[in-house]
Amino acid sequence: MTQVVGTTESIDDRLSRRHIELDPGGYFVIYVDRETQLICAKHYTNVINDRGLACDPETGEPIPCSGGLTRLPNAIFTGRTAKELCVKLFEETQPCPVNYLDHAAYLGREFMRAEVALVNGQEYIQD
Repeated sequence: MTQVVGTTESIDDRLSRRHIELDPGGYFVIYVDRETQLICAKHYTNVINDRGLACDPETGEPIPCSGGLTRLPNAIFTGRTAKELCVKLFEETQPCPVNYLDHAAYLGREFMRAEVALVNGQEYIQD
C-alpha cells in the first residue's frame, strides 16, 4: 500500500501538473454565470497532432493554453447543479463529446467545484 504524504492542497497541486493525454473529442471552458445561477461549459472541438498537441481543426495550428485565439464553441452545456450538467453531457448528448474516462472524471470534479463556488458566492477558476 502506498502512503501519500502531504496536504490535500499539495496533493492536488502535484496531480494538476501530471501529464495527461488530450481528449480527441475536444475540450471545455467551464465558468459560473451568476446572473442566471448556472454552471456553464463551452465545448470546443480539436484534433490531436502527432506531437500530442490540441490543434484547431480548421487551421491545424496548435491551440495556445494561455488564450489569445478566438474560437466559437461547438456547444454550450448548462446546469443548475453538477449532477444536472453531467446528466446532460454524458447521458443525453449523443454522441457524447467526451472520449476519455479521465476527462469525464476531471469534468465531474470541475463541475462540483463550480457548483460549490456558485452556491457559496465564491470565485471559480477552472483547474
